[in-house]
Formats: sequence, C-alpha cells, structure tokens
Amino acid sequence: MADQVVRLPLSTDTPLDPPAEWARLRDRCPVAHAELPSGDAAVYLTRYDDVKALLSDPRFVRPTERDNAARIAPDGVGGAAATGSSALTLPDRGEPHRRWRRRVGKYFTAKRMTALRPGMTRLAEDLIDAMLAQGAPADLRASLGFPLPVYVICDLLGVPADDRDRFSHWSDTFLSVTRYTADEIRTAHEEFVAYMSGHVAAKRAEPSDDLLGTLITEGENESEGDDEGDGGGGLSDAELVATGMGLLVAGHETTANMIGKMVAMLLADRRRWERLLADPALVRSAVEESLRFDANLGFGLRRYVGEDIEIDGRTVPGGSTVVCSMPAANRDEQAFAGAADMDLARTPNPHLTFGAGPHSCLGQALARTELQVVLETLLTRVPTLRLAVPAPELRKTEGLLVGGLREVPVGW
Repeated sequence: MADQVVRLPLSTDTPLDPPAEWARLRDRCPVAHAELPSGDAAVYLTRYDDVKALLSDPRFVRPTERDNAARIAPDGVGGAAATGSSALTLPDRGEPHRRWRRRVGKYFTAKRMTALRPGMTRLAEDLIDAMLAQGAPADLRASLGFPLPVYVICDLLGVPADDRDRFSHWSDTFLSVTRYTADEIRTAHEEFVAYMSGHVAAKRAEPSDDLLGTLITEGENESEGDDEGDGGGGLSDAELVATGMGLLVAGHETTANMIGKMVAMLLADRRRWERLLADPALVRSAVEESLRFDANLGFGLRRYVGEDIEIDGRTVPGGSTVVCSMPAANRDEQAFAGAADMDLARTPNPHLTFGAGPHSCLGQALARTELQVVLETLLTRVPTLRLAVPAPELRKTEGLLVGGLREVPVGW
C-alpha cells in the first residue's frame, strides 16, 4: 500500500459528481491507507473486483464494538450504525445471521413487492398530485422522496405513519457521523428502543398480519410444536426490536435519499429525461443505472478482517478495518464500459450498490420497486419536470453515514 493517506470522506466539486481521487486510486493505489473522521486508520478499496470479493467473503463481517475495529465517528458523536453498537446489532455472523435472513427475507421477495406495487403507485400519484396542487417550485424530496418509502415501510411494520417525524430524527441519529452530540444520540437511542419495544410487546399481546406481527406469530407457533419453521426457534424480542428499527432507518434514509438523487441525476442532463419520455420501457434499466451512477452514496461498507488476507497482491493484516467503496467500484472501467457515462439502457448492470454476497441488502427488491414506481409515475404525471436550480447548486446532506441531497427543488 502506498504511503499516502486518504482522508475520508473525499470531497467533490458538486453533489452529483464523483471525487476526482477515485480514478487515481483505482489506477495507482486500489488498496489505500485511509483516515476516518474519528482519526482511526482503515484500508480503502476502490476497484470493483476487490470490493465485490471482500463483500462476498463470509469470513468478513460488519465490525462491532467487540472487534476493536476502526471507528468512523469521533468519540461521542457517532450513531449506532457508525460505531457498531452491539445494542442495535442484528445477527451478523454464522447460523444466527442465516436464520434471521431466512425469516425476514421472505417478506422482501420480488413476488411480494409485485403485490405491493399497485398500492405504491396510488400513493405516488396522490403525493405528486398534492405537490402539483401546491405549485412550483417544490421540494421533490419533501413532497415525494421522503414520504413514499416512509409510508410503505410503516405499513409493512404496522407502525403509525403519523410518527414519521420522530422516526426521521431517530434515523438521523442512528446514522450520525458528526451531526449530533453524545447526549442527543443517547436520548434518541433510548426513545427509539423504548418505542419499538412497546410496539413489539403490543404485537405479542394482539397479533397482526404485518411483518413484525407475522414474525411473532410464526415464532410462537414453532414453540408450540409447529414443524414448518427452520428449526431455529422464533426471533427474540431483542431481534424483533432491532429488525423494526433497522427497517425503519432503511425506509427513511436510504430509499428516500435515492429517490431524490435519481431524479436529480436524470434531470441534470435533460436528454436523459427526454429519452425516458420517448421510451418508458427503459425505466427498469434507468433505475439500475441510477443506482450504479450515484456518487453520493456515503462511506461505503466497513468489514473487519480477522486474519491476514491478500488483496491485489498486497497483504492486509488481520485486525484491519476495510472500507469498501461501492460507488467507486461502480465507476470502474474494468467492470463497466463507459463507466463515466450514465447509460440508461445499460444491461447487464451488476452494480454493487446493494452490496454482495451473504450480507447484501435485504430490502433491495423493495427499494427497486419504489424507485421504479416513482419514476414511472413522475414521467406520466409530470413530463415537464425540471430542476429549479442548476445541478451544481444542489446541497449535499452532511454529517451522516449515508449520502443524500438536502432538498431537490423542481418546477414543471
């Protein structure tokens, strides 16, 4: 590894552009020394093959407090996702992880998402109609990008969407790198755990047909001798609480942010939007290309390397923390021809935005469906949609583990 230290996060000229450093790193220093905001040292990967191989290797998992791994956030200001707090960590290793994925993953299959699609479309139409009624300019993130995935995930979990402002604050503190103080994070964490614990207790007392309620019912049936389970017993209350919290965070931040970024990328070059208007059949591949092209994804995924490994001919010693930059890997010319161009018809498109291997994103079918529904509905309802400010004037979300835009001003 080269002696130069890369300081993360890397800066960009505009919110939609990739850091210029990525190309140099992929070419000359694909296994780089990095300094995180905490001041801790890590290894930074930017090539597609290296990132995919590490993420796909079941030996290497998300760091926890027990690993003495490199921390992302400085002392006292990191949320649970940035610190690997064991209080909120879902099973991530071995059979407990596989059992959890088997149980929860069956609620996020492509078939189930197809059944939810008509309801998502009606919701998108209602939100867009309300945005149009209020008049231009509008903030597409606040009008559509944020509420749609929030309403969907709240419905799946059986929690009241009226609490969405609290969920949003709790999600931000969960993902904090530098935005919140230790006291703010601790208070929010306690409130979030208490809220979800009460929700799980209510589901146990009065079974329901939402995701958490069904998980509880299935677990109780197994404990009574039902042989249809996987033999591992039902999820514990702690696992159910962590599942609910994790899904709420994902619904609030990752998909909500991606909706705004996708629309901004498509409108930043009007020819992209016009091409979709002319050929709506490109919506699915355009969504995948938006996911690949997104340079503002966040830090990437950390992996704790518990033993010496070789990456690109270099030895990474056991005990290292590796940061896998999926957005840098997604711009690798060795994996994607014309990687610097947004090709709405690109196929196949094996991007790494949802990770890879046994720890890939459980909710990716849901995210894809929501993004497709949003894009289809906007093209139909607001074909004249445009950015209300020049793309370089968009403002990035700061201080969180995930990347996004503060607002997406649009007109029509």
